[in-house]
This record gives sequence, structure tokens and C-alpha cells, in this order.
Amino acid sequence: MSLNHVRPWKNIYRRKSRQIMVGSVPVGGDAPIAVQTMTNTNGHDAAATLRQIEACAEAGADIVRVSCPDQETTRAMHEICRESPVPIVADIHFHYKRAIEAAEAGAACLRINPGNIGDDTRVKEVIRAAKDHGCSIRIGVNAGSLEKHLLEKYGEPCPDAMIESGLDHIRILQDNDFHEFKISVKASDVFLSAAAYQGLAEATDAPIHLGITEAGGLMSGTIKSAIGLGNLLWMGIGDTLRVSLSADPVEEVKVGYEILKALGLRHRGVNIISCPSCARQGFDVIKTVEALEDRLAHIKTPMSLSIIGCVVNGPGEALMTDVGFTGGGAGSGMVYLAGKQSHKLSNDQMIDHIVEQVERKAAEIDAAEAQAAE
Repeated sequence: MSLNHVRPWKNIYRRKSRQIMVGSVPVGGDAPIAVQTMTNTNGHDAAATLRQIEACAEAGADIVRVSCPDQETTRAMHEICRESPVPIVADIHFHYKRAIEAAEAGAACLRINPGNIGDDTRVKEVIRAAKDHGCSIRIGVNAGSLEKHLLEKYGEPCPDAMIESGLDHIRILQDNDFHEFKISVKASDVFLSAAAYQGLAEATDAPIHLGITEAGGLMSGTIKSAIGLGNLLWMGIGDTLRVSLSADPVEEVKVGYEILKALGLRHRGVNIISCPSCARQGFDVIKTVEALEDRLAHIKTPMSLSIIGCVVNGPGEALMTDVGFTGGGAGSGMVYLAGKQSHKLSNDQMIDHIVEQVERKAAEIDAAEAQAAE
């Protein structure tokens, strides 16, 4: 059994929401929090878009969004949706016909703002297409594109304006007897997003999609997202999430999982616990961790690994991990398995040996889980 279990004092009590389906992925209720990303390829190029979707799915993406600004893209969506290993969300902004075409092409979900796509007749046509083709809908409120009347009413983007926008869009769908929707209220400002999401969570039982939009590059965007999304998730808010980075979409998926892993909400792959290194280190911790992150990227089994440079904290950390290595000086260190000292190992054999031990432990965990499921 993996030592990577949740302890009572680490419990997060998720907000109760109703559950919808995005293709084969349940969202809300007691379903795992889904990790989502968005392609940045030319949507006309189905082959390139599918390659990126497959890379994201391999990294763990549950759902992938594809922008559909024109007919060429919605034509390509037939192949994209048919061949994708995960459900596809079609990103629609203003043109209601693109939403209908995307639904017909096999999109699992339509990302729209009902109030932005025209009069009641057009809204009803989109809802009818969603019903006919089994699509859910994500209402996507964004601080940067709030309706003019709300900006005039509130003077600027603010939590109340974003919440009112979201509830207005919800009302449109519910008035048309459509209830398979989730909702987001994104902003690039962490405080604005967090306040809007907290108010929204109190006002509706709809599943909530989290995001800090236009968060920035890989480092700055990761930090902003970890603070904003992490605090909301800690409060139990959120049923899906996307980390919006100016980076490869695969990186968005990786960061999303790291945030969820840090909070004990989802576990995928090896959680490496490592020290920042100091003069006491018995081996080069930084280079070792870099090598192990690369060599262990293929492991999907949830498990933990501690890599600590010296004996000050190393033995204590190893007690809590599936596999551990603690530097001991004189060119060698101690290997820990299941929290117990196992054997000494020379530093020059460490990386290959740890990879072997992690792979072996992952196989044991997988076999035990398969047996339990029989």
C-alpha cells in the first residue's frame, strides 16, 4: 500500500455541487477534480491539433478545449472530436452558428456566454443543438469582457459584476430547461477572481470551473495560479480547473496536477520531496532531482519519493515516503523503502537504482489495486 494517503488533519471538504457530464468525464458531485487545458495550434490543422491533444492527454489532461472562431475550424472538429482520446470543449465567443456546428461535429461541451450570441431565437437554437447532440455548456465569464450594462452599473470589473453576469447567463439556460452546465468567473487579478468565485459558490449549485486567466509565463503564471486556485480549492471550491500559462499546454496540465497533489486532492505520478540543498549535502541534489524528474515522467501511479541531501531531515522525510534516499557523506547514502532503512548505496549508482526501485514500487501498487478491484 502506498504511504501517500490522506490524513484526517489534511481533509478538504468540497462544496456540494450537482454533477454533469463532459463527454465521458463526470464533473461536480463527488467526481475527481478534472484537469483541463487548451490547444494553441491552428484549429484548421486537425493533425497538429490532435498531436497536441494527445500530448496533453498523456500528461494527464481529462478535458481539452479547442477554439472555434470560424467554419474551417468547426469542419476540422469532426476529425478532432472523433480521434481525440479525451472529451473536447469547443470555445465559442459570439457566433451562434459556430456553436451549432461544433455540437454537430461531436464536441462534448460548448464554452459560451449565452447572452453574447444573439437574441432569444439564436440562444434557443444553440441550446437545442446541445440537447440534440449530448453537449454540456460552460458559461465563461471573464473580467476583461463583461457586458456593457454591467460595467456601466458597477463602474469597473468587480466581483459583484462578475457574479451577476454569471447568474444572468445561468438564468437564460434554466429558462430554456437546460441544466447540463458548469460556470467560471475568471480574471487575471488573483483577488478579483477569488472573491468572484467565493460569491458564485454561494449563489449556485452548478459545477465550477476554476482559472486565473492570462496568468502569465511559466513561472509567474504558476505562482499566481497556485495562490489563486490553491486557496479556492482549499476552501472546497472547484470541480474542474485550467492553469492558463503562456507556455506549452502540457505544462498547464503538469502545474494543474502539482497544485492538486499539494492539496491532496488528486495524485498522479511521483511526488518528489527534495531539499533545496546546502553545504551539508552529500551529493548534488539539484542535478539528481532534475534527472529523476525526467527519468520518472512516465510513471502515472501515485507514489512519493524523498531525495534529501543529508541526515538532518532525510530520515524523517523518508519515513513518510514510498522510496527515499538520504545523503550520508563519504560518497554514499541510505535507501529507504516503505519508510524503513533498506540498504546503503554509492552516489554514482543512485539515480539508476532509485528509478528501478520506483518502477518496482509502482508495479506493486498497480498490482495490488488491480487485485482489490477484482
